[in-house]
Amino acid sequence: MSRAFLVLDDGTVFEGESWAAVGETFGEAVFQTGMTGYQETLTDPSYHKQIVIMTAPHIGNTGMNPEDEESSKIWVSGFVVRNPSPVVSNWRATRSLEDDLIAQNIVGIKGVDTRAITRHLRNLGSMRVGIFSDTLLKRDEMVIKVRKSPQMSGAFLADDVSTQNQYVVPAIGERKFKVVALDMGIKGATPRSMSQRGIEVHVIPSRSTMKDILALNPDGIFLSNGPGDPATMVEMIALVREILSAKIPLFGICFGHQIIGRALGFDTFKLPFGHRGINQPVKNLRSGAVEITAHNHGFAVAAPVEGDFNTIYGSGFVSHICLNDGVVEGLELLETPVFSVQYHPEAAAGPHDASYLFDQFVNLMERSQVSNA
Repeated sequence: MSRAFLVLDDGTVFEGESWAAVGETFGEAVFQTGMTGYQETLTDPSYHKQIVIMTAPHIGNTGMNPEDEESSKIWVSGFVVRNPSPVVSNWRATRSLEDDLIAQNIVGIKGVDTRAITRHLRNLGSMRVGIFSDTLLKRDEMVIKVRKSPQMSGAFLADDVSTQNQYVVPAIGERKFKVVALDMGIKGATPRSMSQRGIEVHVIPSRSTMKDILALNPDGIFLSNGPGDPATMVEMIALVREILSAKIPLFGICFGHQIIGRALGFDTFKLPFGHRGINQPVKNLRSGAVEITAHNHGFAVAAPVEGDFNTIYGSGFVSHICLNDGVVEGLELLETPVFSVQYHPEAAAGPHDASYLFDQFVNLMERSQVSNA
């Protein structure tokens, strides 16, 4: 087994062993705190241009299977684990994790202390990183290459991950509503969660216009998750303002939540190391309940947590906050049918504390139909 190096842009180097595809790769270093769900992480388009460090030491024992994929490919730029499982022991598996990583040319590294790397990023913040395997480069040469790689701040990535063609996920049972989902990196579990509630989901490209949306005559509009810096999404922010003015029921998650925040007039900012994993505690400020939720975001909305706020679309309030750091995790308006959260209510591979948000979207569309009757 050849040596491999994980190199951070502050000059820190961790030595391990080559694993998965051989070569070099670059991205933003982020850590994922879930003990399960690595397949959903790998195939989540929100991880585009990121190298994921898994804090759980043993990864790969459940293999890979076609049912748990969130999209058609692996999106991470690289994968970092401590002890990959040498065997696959789950009855649902059809192939191994390493087989898939090699087949899709995803460079990895194993045998490094992923919790030490996580502590480093937690203390100093997310930064650029490179993985180098089977390399003759000297340490300084690797550091220079990492420092020349693109940063996540200012990155426009939605076009890379969005569908190029519209497709439909039919409602299960009776069709009650039609929703247009703007795809900035949507996960497969999201339209499935809506279809289970009688929603026919039309997934359309992120470059779609208001004319494209209105041609489908939707009962509601959904803004998906996705990668990149929300400040770069100028056209999408303008489109969301058109939707808000038209008072079409709107629900956004993750990247969509950040874009709604900017459309309402708030700034977004980069978090020191982001929230990633399936164990993030969020408080619902309306009910007082604490929800364990699935996150994957490096940016947040700078909205006031205390009291109501005013926008040109009416007053609103922060509906959820993260209990780890007080970051805004949800927004809701009182006079315009819109709400958003910073996390994944579909939450494959769990938890399911936030699945009620899809029911809230259904209720929002029902109320809109009554008021427009």
